[in-house]
Amino acid sequence: MYRFLLLFLVLYVSCIEQKPEPIMEIQKNKKVVIAHRGASGYLPEHTLPAKAMAYDMGADYLEQDIVLSKDNVPIVIHDIHLETVTDVVKIFPDRKRKDGKFYVIDFTFSELKQLNVSERFNPETAKAVFPNRFPLFASTFKLHSLQEEIELIQGLNKSTGKNIGIYPEIKDPEFHQKEGKDISEIVLKILNDYGYKTKKDNCILQCFDVKELKRIRNEFKSELFLVQLMEFEEEEKLEEIATYADGIGPWYQQIIKGKDENGKWKISDLVENAHKLNLKVHAYTFRADQLEDFETFEELLQVALYEANIDGVFTDFPDKAVNFINKKD
Repeated sequence: MYRFLLLFLVLYVSCIEQKPEPIMEIQKNKKVVIAHRGASGYLPEHTLPAKAMAYDMGADYLEQDIVLSKDNVPIVIHDIHLETVTDVVKIFPDRKRKDGKFYVIDFTFSELKQLNVSERFNPETAKAVFPNRFPLFASTFKLHSLQEEIELIQGLNKSTGKNIGIYPEIKDPEFHQKEGKDISEIVLKILNDYGYKTKKDNCILQCFDVKELKRIRNEFKSELFLVQLMEFEEEEKLEEIATYADGIGPWYQQIIKGKDENGKWKISDLVENAHKLNLKVHAYTFRADQLEDFETFEELLQVALYEANIDGVFTDFPDKAVNFINKKD
């Protein structure tokens, strides 16, 4: 009897002490929603309000495109230049390069903080790229650092009890290297400092540059979940990608190839082949106001998520994607 009680107590104590390891959404075989530049269908892209809105909408991950400032601060902005989303032409008219562009890397963080951020526009015509979205230069929005955004997301995770992940992208590493800056080294250190170190942590790191993503895995020995972004047809390279990455990020039109003569959607074998290699597939970019050949946003999501069987979507409209998936589950 005493032996039984002792064994019971040992098992009970061991169960208490062993805390379950955190499980990322991508490891649950759940369809995931990545807020593309935040809730960018509703607020200017890559602003903290757009990220807070996307968080509240229930996105699984918030994306951060990262470019370095002159003083090596990682700035959350999509392009390596500024004139398509800020008033840099007005504030610093003499700081453009010979090509007419205003580069983030030519400005200190304090200088970048002086700029106002707007909905994306064509600097030559001064017209919005998406005319039905947030008005140009209405209200006040500012650029921010990767650290500031991480602190916002981690703060919200603490106050809400959720575990929303981050999805940073190393932008144009070759450009940064030519400018004498190692963007990957700087970003990886910050991610490490904020607790993003392994696949158990809710962080997915992405990059278009194959050489750089290999370097992140092999030279820096990163244990993060890595996604190889794909701009062109690269199916023949999937086996190579699987040696250093955990997923791929193709354009969704690399997967959905229009309709056949019977009106049925044609699906490439990219997703199937990726899954055979245990690669997750997160496709970009799903926009409710840019449907191409689809009648509705729901039709696009249905074909991509459940007919093509992709694992996640980058979308400017995270609320619509979250609601659609919730109705299906």
